[in-house]
Amino acid sequence: MLTQAERMKGLASAIFTQVDELRKAEAAAGKDVITLSIGSPDMAPAPHIVDALITASADLRNYGYTLSKGTADFLQAVASWYKINYGVLLDPRTEVHSLMGSQDGLAHLGLCLVNPGDVVLVPDPGYPIFSAGPLVAGAELYRMPLKPENSYLPDLEAIDESVLKRAKLMIINYPNNPLAAVAPREFFVKVVEMAHRYKFLVCHDFAYSELVFDGYRPDSFLSIPGAKEIGIEMHSLSKTYNMAGCRAAFVVGNAEAVSLLGRLKSNFDYGIFYPVQQAAIAALTGPQDCARETAAIYQRRRDIIVDGFNLLGWKVEKPLASMYVWAPVPTPQRSFEFIADLIKRAGVAVVPGIAFGEHGEGFVRIALVQPEDRLSEAVDRIRKCIG
Repeated sequence: MLTQAERMKGLASAIFTQVDELRKAEAAAGKDVITLSIGSPDMAPAPHIVDALITASADLRNYGYTLSKGTADFLQAVASWYKINYGVLLDPRTEVHSLMGSQDGLAHLGLCLVNPGDVVLVPDPGYPIFSAGPLVAGAELYRMPLKPENSYLPDLEAIDESVLKRAKLMIINYPNNPLAAVAPREFFVKVVEMAHRYKFLVCHDFAYSELVFDGYRPDSFLSIPGAKEIGIEMHSLSKTYNMAGCRAAFVVGNAEAVSLLGRLKSNFDYGIFYPVQQAAIAALTGPQDCARETAAIYQRRRDIIVDGFNLLGWKVEKPLASMYVWAPVPTPQRSFEFIADLIKRAGVAVVPGIAFGEHGEGFVRIALVQPEDRLSEAVDRIRKCIG
């Protein structure tokens, strides 16, 4: 009989599996389930991106290894995109590296930096890989509570100095998954100051930077003076350009950290498929109206859900970014009990907040990954369920 490695004990996907099993059971019984649980984009890439992929795929010379660093053209496209969008200057040779999705980088970063027993500061609630990656590396996690009364920002002053002195890495994420929260520039300034003082690396997951609403525009963490000396930023083309299955992303920033992650990856993989890199270059350097239209679609979807819920008496804040709505459980139930009832009674699947950490209890995450008519139908079904 197999015995799992000790490092596996902290990797729990049970809640996500249970949610999907509930959904599958209802679907198997013939119920039409509106799935708003998994954050997988339901839209297609823009035609110029698809054309680049098709053209490169038709060239039979493009089927060899590309190596994990990324092609020179891809690295330059990333650097140019950052300069245009965020005013951040990057050296494509030393401060940019390709990733097979940002999850790739987040999963492996701890292995480059963390020795068993080192402290990694992670958000709670937080995207699961923020904790899973460091746990596999043997880290001791310090969970930073993200609470509504603090605008879902970590209370930096509440972290004990003894913890900060042992910290090797802090992971933050704005615009945020699952909370759809955003961070003011002043918060990033404080993080940079703290990281310099206690000499730890900051990793900012910036995957939702372009899915922004109502005129809001986020800051890149690396745009803060001194941030590049202690920080890296990860970005994915999955959400902005609807390229989730392509697994194209990048890490940028501190050259030493980028190099360490690159050295590890060179032992693990042989790079992103060349045609996918060509599609990514087309996305980053081509017309950006597709990204703006994607954001506009998510804004309309957000309004359908949030306005609809508020009319039901389910009080929900309108997020300024991301593809999610974070909503308090509107009944006396715990979050998993509520979503289980929602699947069975309304045929609508969402994720319980407890799946993202202890401080997610009492909330649910709703992914805006269905067309507007299906979202309107979901609101109507929920009205009949909790009204």
